[in-house]
This record gives sequence, C-alpha cells and structure tokens, in this order.
Amino acid sequence: MSFKSLEDLRAACLDLPAGSDTAASAVARRQDTLTKPQGSLGRLETIAAWLGRWQAREMPKLDTVKVFVFAGNHGVTAQGVSAYPSEVTVQMVANFAGGGAAINQLARIAGAKLDVIPLDLDHPTGDFTQVPAMDEQAFLAAVSAGYNAVTKDLDLVCFGEMGIGNTTPAAAISAALFGGGAEKWTGRGTGVDDAGLIRKITAIEAGRKRHADSLSDPLKIAAALGGRELAAIFGATLAARKNNVPVLLDGFVCTAAAAPLARLHPTGLAHTIAAHVSAESGHRRLLEALGLPPLLDLGMRLGEGSGACLAVNIVRAALECHARMASFAEAGVSEK
Repeated sequence: MSFKSLEDLRAACLDLPAGSDTAASAVARRQDTLTKPQGSLGRLETIAAWLGRWQAREMPKLDTVKVFVFAGNHGVTAQGVSAYPSEVTVQMVANFAGGGAAINQLARIAGAKLDVIPLDLDHPTGDFTQVPAMDEQAFLAAVSAGYNAVTKDLDLVCFGEMGIGNTTPAAAISAALFGGGAEKWTGRGTGVDDAGLIRKITAIEAGRKRHADSLSDPLKIAAALGGRELAAIFGATLAARKNNVPVLLDGFVCTAAAAPLARLHPTGLAHTIAAHVSAESGHRRLLEALGLPPLLDLGMRLGEGSGACLAVNIVRAALECHARMASFAEAGVSEK
C-alpha cells in the first residue's frame, strides 16, 4: 500500500472494520462458565474478549507477536529541546541491532519478535518552528512504511519509537488535537532542565502559531508538527485495524502518534489498549482524552515500546486463563 494523497489516507481512516461481536460474545460466554466468580479476573477477562473481537476468533491465540520500533530524527532539536544530541538515535538503532537495549530483553521474555525500522535517519524532519516537519509526500511515505510493516499473520503487535527530541512533536500534536496550551502537554522528555523545558514549550507554541491553518485537520497536524516515526506508527495502527490485529500502545509519543486516528473516526483506537501510563506528564492527560485506561503504571518513560512489550505478558496471562481454566462442569465444582 502506498498512499498517494491525504484524501486517499483520510478515506482509509474513515472506513474501519468494527471487529467481531460474535467472537467477543463467545469469549464472554466462556468466561462466565469458568471456575471463578463472574468478573473476578477483572481486566484479564475483558482483555480476552478484546483479543477475540479484533482477531475475529472465538478462541484467540498469541502465536505470533511482534514489536515494531520506528526510528526518526527531528529538525526541532535545533531549538534545544532535548538533553541528548540527535546522533543518539542512530547509535540506539545500532544498540537495538546488537541486542543491548531494554526492548531487546523485554521482547525476549515476552516471546515477541523485535523489528526495528529506521526512517531516513540521515535527513531529519524540518524544524516545525520554521517549516512543516514533513511535506505531504514525506508524511505519506512514512505513513505507508508503517502501514506496510503490519501483516495479516500477526496475532498482536506492540508499537514503539526511537527519536531524540520526539516528545516535543508528541506534545505539539496533543495540544493541537485536544486543546490547551503547550505547557499542559509538555514534560521533560529525556531529562531537560528548567531552561530546556521552557525551550520545548516555546518551540511548540511557535509551531502551533506558524501552522495555525493546519490545526483543524488531524492529518495535517501530524504532518506539520510530527515526525517520520510518529507517522509510521499512525500508519501501522491503521493497518492493524484493517488486518484484524490488536495493538498494544506504548508511551506518550506512541499514543500521540496514533491519536489522530481517534479524531478521524469515533472508534479509531478501539482495537488498541494503552499498555501503560508513562511518567511523561502529558501522557496521562492524553490517555484520559482518548478514553484509554492504562494497564500498567510503573513510572516508566523510556519509549522503545518497552511498556507495551512488558504488557504482552499480561495479555498472555489473560489468554492462558481463558483457554486453560476448567469450567464448573468440567471440574465438578458447584455453581452458586
């Protein structure tokens, strides 16, 4: 798939499958027969039904789980918005390849394959305080790269990112989509000091002012204020919906990247679960705005898909209970 125009992409975003009510109902019925008080496993029960709905299977499976980490560089780092230099993005991609990052360890214990996709790292996006981060064609190319990464054979996907400076576009997108000043959405990212935080807020407000004509359109917001890895996550989230693949979203950047889909379609993120709420200050607000309660709250703020990958273990636990617990009749246990 290669999206040729914003209107082509918009049409795809407005035509989303609803998931299988039949499969979700079958999962819920089985849950009610298992040897436990009904509802006593809490979200583990609803996770099982969520898997069933979006896989369109009455007995879901998790044989093929993949973590996608999209990497991009950002021109807005010229505004001093990050505590780290932009070359760290390339260095971390090499670290992923060498197996030395947190996500490598978390993917291994989750039984997930890791796929790292760098996106034109030698050519940062435009500094959105001066120009759009991406023109239409660059944005569509990044969206298409993410879209084409997600295939129908996957049972569950996690999305993550690597991109020095990318909490700044994430905050800018959040502010543009949901309102409020930049200060409401902006955190310290990789650990900027007070002066760095002011520079981030100033850059976001400058970007919103410069691109004011685009702020009524979620796709134009994502192009003008975002980044290639965010655009790829957007495309991958859309492809997962089209391909009946449930999604675990990672932290602030990943959630902000997917958020335009929720503004384009009222159930745009129904196939996703927020794996965790990060320590980045805007993330909790963004999840509340999207109506996505997080599974975990561990004070994490790494990115890389780390929180999403960690949550795979919870999803596996939900499926194991659903698939392997005995019913009251099978176990000879009296019901109430």
